[in-house]
Amino acid sequence: MVIRNERINRRRQIVIIMAPELLILLGAAVILQADLLPDKKFLLLPPVNFTIKAVNLAQVLLRWEPNPDQEQSNIQLGYHVKINAPQEEDYETRNTERNLITILHKGFSASVRTVPWNDHSLQASSWVSAELKAPTGSPGTEIVNLTCTTNTKADNYTHLRPYQVSLHCTWLVGKDAPDDTQYFLYYRYRSWIEECQEYSKDVLQRNVACWFPRTFINSKGRDYLAVYVNGSSKEAAIKPFDQLFALHAIDRVNSPANVTAEIKGTCLSIHWEKPVSAFPSHCFDYEVKIYNAKKGYFQTEKMTTNTLITIIDDVSKYYIQVRAAVSPVCRATGLWSEWSRPIYVGKDDQKPWTEWFLIAVMMTICFILLIFSLICRICHVWTKLFPPVPGPKSNINDFFVIINNEKTGSSETEVISYVEEAGFETLEDSVF
Repeated sequence: MVIRNERINRRRQIVIIMAPELLILLGAAVILQADLLPDKKFLLLPPVNFTIKAVNLAQVLLRWEPNPDQEQSNIQLGYHVKINAPQEEDYETRNTERNLITILHKGFSASVRTVPWNDHSLQASSWVSAELKAPTGSPGTEIVNLTCTTNTKADNYTHLRPYQVSLHCTWLVGKDAPDDTQYFLYYRYRSWIEECQEYSKDVLQRNVACWFPRTFINSKGRDYLAVYVNGSSKEAAIKPFDQLFALHAIDRVNSPANVTAEIKGTCLSIHWEKPVSAFPSHCFDYEVKIYNAKKGYFQTEKMTTNTLITIIDDVSKYYIQVRAAVSPVCRATGLWSEWSRPIYVGKDDQKPWTEWFLIAVMMTICFILLIFSLICRICHVWTKLFPPVPGPKSNINDFFVIINNEKTGSSETEVISYVEEAGFETLEDSVF
């Protein structure tokens, strides 16, 4: 009996000792079950009041609101936005609005849905969509082949903006545009919008090019340039057109300035200055083109500095040109500049050209004399200018002729005797 009571007491002690631990485990299980059960029933609702609004040239504002009926929880919510047109794109955000730079002449449409931001085990909500319709206008009346270029010039009139960027755009008239169509161009850079004032026209006096000598564009900027062209006509509604340009892709870099070259022995030293640009000197790559006039071949060297020293054949003449481009270190790869004006260095080639000229002159003179000689021979000019002097007849020759003819017959002797007598009479007349 005593032993039985001791066993009961030990069991009670064990239960008392383990009771707190059991309670902790039981509480954790209840809490875990409470957290898991709502997730299975928790549904994400789509956003509401989703709108798309054109707020500027080639710029739209997407805006939506969280669903007010969404059940509150500790789960962080986000949004999955999908651009359907004009070009497919998607991204996730926790914001409820987004500004987008995009072309709008084809229209714009997008969709958005609610997604769990961290817990991807939950299913996203359904999609809600909105659309911005394409602007009206007759098909085929909008411009085509719109191209634009920028160029930087030094501005000595202001210290705040030492460089000015010009803009030049060209386009072709729409294939179905009426003859009285007139186009008008605008550009937007950041928040600045400007209308073109200087146009070039075709034979029908329609605007086909635009020139901005000064703009608000920053040549070092990374923003897109938006160009918008609309039009008017009495015969049809002209459809507008817009296009986005990356500045690095349309910026025409100036050629390097003050290119000089010098030969010392067999060393050719070439030096130049960086192009007129808002970018500093270390932001340029260069190509140097050297033409060997004697051997007739080009040598091209790539440089990151503004000096080149190379070994050459000192008996030749060299033609040198340099061009530049903004380095990828400072901006995305863009256009190369035009080649600089060629400079010449080396042996003077005037003497060989003079020799060839003299040879050509001598050959021409000889050719003229030859032709003149042939003409004189054909037309007997020499005989007319210098007639031959007649000489006295030889009586001895006449005597032998008569003797020979007497042998052949009497009839021939009479003829020859007659000739002889005539010749004699002529001689007598000349003597007396």
